[in-house]
Amino acid sequence: MRHKTRSFTVRDLGVGGDHPVFIQSMTNTDTHDSAATLAQIHALAAAGARLVRVAVPDKAALSALETIVNKSPVPIVADIHFDHRLALAAVACGVDGVRINPGNIGGHDRFLQVIEACRKAETPMRIGVNSGSVERDLLKKYGGPTPEAMVESLVNHVRVCEAADFHLLVLSVKASGVQEMVAANRLAAAQLDYPLHLGVTEAGGVRTGTIKSAVGIGALLLDGIGDTLRVSLSGDPLNEIPVAHDILKACGLIDSGVNIIACPTCGRTQIDLLPLLEAVEELTRDIKKPLKIAVMGCAVNGPGEAREADIGIAGGKGRGLVFRKGEIVASVSEEALLETFEQHLQELLLEETKL
Repeated sequence: MRHKTRSFTVRDLGVGGDHPVFIQSMTNTDTHDSAATLAQIHALAAAGARLVRVAVPDKAALSALETIVNKSPVPIVADIHFDHRLALAAVACGVDGVRINPGNIGGHDRFLQVIEACRKAETPMRIGVNSGSVERDLLKKYGGPTPEAMVESLVNHVRVCEAADFHLLVLSVKASGVQEMVAANRLAAAQLDYPLHLGVTEAGGVRTGTIKSAVGIGALLLDGIGDTLRVSLSGDPLNEIPVAHDILKACGLIDSGVNIIACPTCGRTQIDLLPLLEAVEELTRDIKKPLKIAVMGCAVNGPGEAREADIGIAGGKGRGLVFRKGEIVASVSEEALLETFEQHLQELLLEETKL
């Protein structure tokens, strides 16, 4: 059962409530270079990002930000730290949302100014709290930036917004530790009914960041918690999107594209499975239709264990089987296996199109 939250739209993108959980990312280009930033935004959108966050480090970035917002195919959220005036100016130039951390925006009065600007313009705000932004009194109370400390900080910021009659909020409570991040979001979901943005902050490179994000984000999504997510990976943000997509797919939240299952191989394997698997992955990479494909190393892990696959391969000694819905449709040499698989795959796709 999904945690029910308030809902609203960011530009034309539904957030929270019964709206689908969506993927977002953040540009790592120099925001002052609007052309480069827009090129990356278009690439992220084409890969599957539904919203993109853009850093606004200084006043000079604001003129580029307006161009970026006007030409972006997806909603743009201005990422603001330290200077509340940048948030006020971003709202004035028509940004689709602002992301601030009230703990570093310059104090209560300045936070109220940002709230009032967003309320008047009906600009959604994402409030972020992380382990490095918890107030000193809460650090003392809890003995450090514990999940309880982060969530109390978050709740306090939300109550300030509510007192100002502003409710267009997305909340995030992040930590670089997976266990802390999961615990904090569970606490937040239990106390607040605003949409939650999920992510493990400073997750690392592709390998470690993927593992941490899959465990942390996946655990919460399986609890029904979370309305949007970012897989934070060092380097090219385009690497984030397929990981995020696969997390949503593994959690059963999206039903599109190919799901390939493959055996880990063992002493029974008498076929060169890895190149075959890589070829199948490349062959099916652009298929959007939900399709379960199995690539198995022997008959034991073929039609038997992969019976629910739409189509698959089971290797043998110098030969292999192609099967559909658990039924063998071809037995060919290893050399002809990929070509035969592709023929049956195209037939299957054609049949599905006609239905």
